[in-house]
Amino acid sequence: MGSESLVDVAVVSHWIDGAERASTSGRTAPVYNPATGAVQAEVALANQAEIDAAIASAEAGFRIWSEYSIAKRQAVLFAFRELLNARKPELARLVTSEHGKVVSDAMGEILRGQEVVELATGFPHLIKGAFSENASSGVDVYSLKQPLGVVGVISPFNFPVMVPLWFVPIALAAGNAVVLKPSEKDPSAALWVAKLWKEAGLPDGAFTVLQGDKLAVDGLLSSPVVQSISFVGSTPIAQYIYETASKNGKRVQALGGAKNHMLLLPDADLDLVADSAVNAGYGAAGERCMAISVVLAVEPVADDLVAKITERIAKLRIGNGAGMDGVEPDMGPLITHVHRDKVSSYVDIAEQDGAKIVVDGRNIAVEGHEDGFFFGPTLIDGIPTTSRAYTEEIFGPVLSVVRVSSYEEGVELINSGEFGNGTAIFTNDGGAARRFQREVEVGMIGINVPIPVPVAYHSFGGWKKSLFGDAKAYGVHGFDFFTREKAVTSRWLDPATHGGIDLGFPQNT
Repeated sequence: MGSESLVDVAVVSHWIDGAERASTSGRTAPVYNPATGAVQAEVALANQAEIDAAIASAEAGFRIWSEYSIAKRQAVLFAFRELLNARKPELARLVTSEHGKVVSDAMGEILRGQEVVELATGFPHLIKGAFSENASSGVDVYSLKQPLGVVGVISPFNFPVMVPLWFVPIALAAGNAVVLKPSEKDPSAALWVAKLWKEAGLPDGAFTVLQGDKLAVDGLLSSPVVQSISFVGSTPIAQYIYETASKNGKRVQALGGAKNHMLLLPDADLDLVADSAVNAGYGAAGERCMAISVVLAVEPVADDLVAKITERIAKLRIGNGAGMDGVEPDMGPLITHVHRDKVSSYVDIAEQDGAKIVVDGRNIAVEGHEDGFFFGPTLIDGIPTTSRAYTEEIFGPVLSVVRVSSYEEGVELINSGEFGNGTAIFTNDGGAARRFQREVEVGMIGINVPIPVPVAYHSFGGWKKSLFGDAKAYGVHGFDFFTREKAVTSRWLDPATHGGIDLGFPQNT
């Protein structure tokens, strides 16, 4: 059993063979309402038999789905898109109930995921091969893009809808069957989406939800049936996923953690920068890998910036993400009390290392939700760049300001970090911005844009310890990842000219 003793609560189950399947493992984990701290459900934790059943179902589903014509697959994707668009408010409320983020933020997550669904509806153009007629005399050469088979997706708690939608629609469009292992912290959205795929016309087994913990993860990593793994989460787990799955002969795209910086040049509009820093640092309670964690302020603007951010923090409303009396807050709680305490420990470390805690969110109280997992927006000034609170990913609403003397010093700090996910520069100098985009060593760059998440027809992913594997998420990278290519060399003999034997190596003539 999980760490809580649960009575009369629903059990979130698997989705296997096109239906919910109750677990017989006897293992569960609690699912909290982060705003109240109450356990509202249990989630099943799969045993080996259930892992095997999920993979076998997907294997059978692949044999059916991969034989669907392009037109029929496209019709299912369009149907899913329409169903999701019509019912997204219901899904947003479900996400809020288990994750804690405000409903409008949950809706934004769904809309960004829907962009990838819409990209996937145009898949025929992206999986077509190429043809070269008469590459040699009477010989044609052409390529085919075919699905991998059964693919695994392991998604994090912070985006229970968007991250699966980064991978699942593209994998399905290419003809694969998908086994999704959602986070056990907010597992219900995956089941909701599974039912929508079935209603859209996806055959049973083509999309499977396997609830579980490390046992389920390792089951996907070791199965000879599963051909690829797509993962988003922390860097240590991403590295483990990459190394284990690669060792077992699988393709891997494993997106890890981040420590994203915003470089502020003195010519920038400080009000725009302060608004952007607050939005990027405290939106989604900082629980996103593209959050801005550090503002590198090229002097002499740091004091003014700290004052402007402090002024804006004072106006933020913290509360139940579902809203109270028809009013939605700006920021909800963190996902669990364990994670809240971890975030708090980093603020302790910064303080011990000599930083100034300008705004302290460690002891925030939300009236009527005293047992919720709330952590207030926190602003730190003067943090040493040797502090763990500076170098490590906090994954909470903690924003630090570091004073630098020049553009060059700021870029050096960014490039010296172990992560390379995203970064931003705020300036009115086009030459500086152009230089920045060439010199900075990260995968995603914002110019006067604080959270530069690419649109669906580009691809998402970082550098260094923010990405393990060769393929980014969605976009052209996604379709390349979920297909493999065959090259066919073909000759249809002309009876009038056929004849002779040649034992030499084939040549183009």
